[in-house]
This record gives sequence, structure tokens and C-alpha cells, in this order.
Amino acid sequence: MPQNNAITITALDKIYDNGFRALDNIHLEIKRGEIFALLGPNGAGKTTLINSVCGIVRPTGGTIAVDGFDNVMHYRKARESIGLVPQELSTDAFESVWNTVSFSRGLFGKPRNPSYIEDLLKRLSLWDKKDEQIRRLSGGMKRRVMIAKALSHEPDILFLDEPTAGVDVELRKSMWAQVRDLRETGVTVILTTHYIEEAQEMADRIGVINKGKLVLTEDKSTLMRKMGKRQMTFLLKEPLAAIPANLSAYQLTLEDGGNKLVLTYNSQEEADISDILEKMTFSHIRPKDITSRQSSLEEIFIQLVEA
Repeated sequence: MPQNNAITITALDKIYDNGFRALDNIHLEIKRGEIFALLGPNGAGKTTLINSVCGIVRPTGGTIAVDGFDNVMHYRKARESIGLVPQELSTDAFESVWNTVSFSRGLFGKPRNPSYIEDLLKRLSLWDKKDEQIRRLSGGMKRRVMIAKALSHEPDILFLDEPTAGVDVELRKSMWAQVRDLRETGVTVILTTHYIEEAQEMADRIGVINKGKLVLTEDKSTLMRKMGKRQMTFLLKEPLAAIPANLSAYQLTLEDGGNKLVLTYNSQEEADISDILEKMTFSHIRPKDITSRQSSLEEIFIQLVEA
């Protein structure tokens, strides 16, 4: 087993009693110290996969190793390495932030360490709320408390299941920064999210799961380069009725009633724009503006899950 893997999943299956196959032959390696985003539509198997790694769901087949420990044979050791922030906010509403986080540390048999808890609350911008009852906090602050609870026993791996659901945009960006800071301390972060821009902003690698199958895993930059499309739009001075024959070799389409000529090509390809402009000039086509755009991760994601 590679020593640089935080998690190694081999041939993982989960079939429920009603015959529903939630996970189908999953193979996945997550490297130490990376931020890995798991994307998929509702019901794709994201939460089942996370719960299987955390020992909450028992798989039908396959193996999971966490920090080198089999999560069935060495459950306690494997679980000690994991912090989990579930989708649902479940805390004692009448307990203080300090007591809630300190209690979570004790559940894992860790000795009291007030200075660590203080540092953790400060890093998550919760220090000024340490004596507040959980019920008096905003939804975003409660989410931060859940992260603090998950980190209270100093795990090497942090699972974030939809970490910014119901959180406003400003707080979401603040939490992104805090998650990146955690990665800098050596924590491996695995997150599931519905916000594609969250994965695009934060992740080093991306996995896409659909109908229980892992469709792909890829470095974010490689994925964008391999599957991304580029579009160059020529806004024309005069509308075209049809694309001239001397431009037929290019992936060009006419839009906006012939006022726009749009070139589409793979990000890995080089488009010879000078040649296109020369041929446009030969055909008396004069652009008055040229814009370019790269397809987003969201467009790539839709392409994958609809395939």
C-alpha cells in the first residue's frame, strides 16, 4: 500500500437490503495533505462513500484502509485518524462552544489540552463565541463549531459533507480560506459539495461519482485541460447568412442571427487564429470585437454525469 496515501479504497460495494446498489466497485486513493473534492448529483453515493470510510455504513464488499489501518479489523485506530463534519448540524443546543468542542476531544480518549482548543477556536474565528450556547449561534457559526468538534481530537483526515450548505457567500469564502489553512497544517481534506465553484476554487483533485460508480478522478488542472472547451466569439460588423467554404475546416457556428461567429476547440488544441482571421479577411468578414472563454468545471461536470 503506498505510504503517501491517507485513504486507499479497493473494490468497494454497497448493496442495501432492497437491492439498491449505492456503491459499485469503487477504487480510490487519496493522497496525504491534499484537498479532494467528491462531486455527484443527489443520490449518486457521495455520503454512502464517506460513511463507509468513517465506519458508519458497513460495505457489502471491498476494503478501506485509513492511514494504513483496515477500517474493519482496526476500526478504532482508523477512526482516530478521521474527523467528520456531517451535513446535519447535531449539537447540544444548550451547551457552550467551549464545552462542546472539549467534550468531543474527550470522546476519543484524548487528554485535556486547553491551549489546543483555544488555538482551534481562534483559527475558526470562534474564540469570541466560546462561552455562547450553541442555540444562540447563526447557521454559519454552528457549521464552524461542527468543524471544530471534528478537529478536536487532532485527526489527520477531515471529511466535510456539504460543508457550506445554507451558508451565505461571504461566510462560504471565509470557510474556504480556513480549509486551505488546515491543509497547510498537514490535514488531508475530503469534501462533497453541490457548489461546483467550491470544488473549482479549493480542490487539488476531483472525483466524480454517478449512480454509485466513480466516473473519474483527476487533478483539477489536468481535468480542465483535457475536458475543457475554449470558445472564441467574433462579433461581426455585418451579419453573415452562412459560413464561407474556406472556413469549413474549423468548428465554427453562427449565432445571434448571423452577427456572431463562434469557434469551439479543445483546451489541449492550439487554434490558429491568425489563419482564421486571414481567411475571414479574404471572405470580406470583418469582426468588430473578439472575446474568448474557457468552459467551467460545472460544464465539465454536467457533461460527465449526463454521458
